[in-house]
This record gives sequence, C-alpha cells and structure tokens, in this order.
Amino acid sequence: MGFTDLTEIIDFAIEKEQEAADFYAAAARHEKMAGSREMLEEFAAEEMKHKKMLQDLKQGSVDEAVKGYPLKWITDIKRSDYLTDIEYHPGMNYREILHLAMKREEKALAFYNDVLANTEAEKGRKVLKILCQEEARHKLALESLYDDFMAEMGD
Repeated sequence: MGFTDLTEIIDFAIEKEQEAADFYAAAARHEKMAGSREMLEEFAAEEMKHKKMLQDLKQGSVDEAVKGYPLKWITDIKRSDYLTDIEYHPGMNYREILHLAMKREEKALAFYNDVLANTEAEKGRKVLKILCQEEARHKLALESLYDDFMAEMGD
C-alpha cells in the first residue's frame, strides 16, 4: 500500500472504519428482518467505536479504557476463507449480506494484522491489537451466523 508512517496508516484505517460503518448502516436500512437489522446496526456502531479509537490514537489521546482493554484470542473458524468476494447491491438476501460482511471483516482483520506486524510504537501496537481482536470477533460472529443459517438450509 505504500504507507510511509503511522499517521498515514491511521488515516487509511479511519477511512476504512467509516466505510464499514456506512456499509453496515446502509445494509441495515434495507434489511426487513428485525434481528438482521439490529445485528447490522450493532456492527455499524462497533465500526464507529473503532474509528473513534483511531482518531484518539492520532491525536495522542488514547484513553484509559484502551490501555486497560483485555486482549484475548478469538477463534478463527475460517468459513469466509472459502468464499469468493461479492459486490453489495440493494435487496441482497440474508445469506448474501452475511457472505459480504464476512469477507469485509476478513479483509479488515488481514489489514490490521499486516500493519501490526510492521509497527514498532507500543501505543500503536496496543490499538492495532485491539482492532485485530475486534475484527476477529466480528468475523467469528458473522461466520457463526452464516454457519447456523446454512445448516438450517441443509448445507
């Protein structure tokens, strides 16, 4: 990607978090099933929290909550690893929304893991570890929903 410093990485990540929040909010507006709509709205809110965390890091004001954030391993069931990329279009069915969202979270996780591997600043590493964990948590939640849905469909 050609980043030259942590500020460029953070600016790029802020854009991506906003883009993700916008995607989830738009998908929620088009979703007819209340449970699916709520899930998508929750993901939009989570992405906005990530954006705020990155903005705080950029301004040098990482708060106590970030400093004390408990890190834990999130299992990767790798369901999305076997799916191809698809494009969003209004009216997507539930399976397609989950598919697209899983791939988005997979890419976000890969991005943050890559940046983390190339970051030395401890404050930056902590925020990136948190973002990795959050994206992994989103990916797992979506993959679990997808697995449950596909099992109901006979997959």
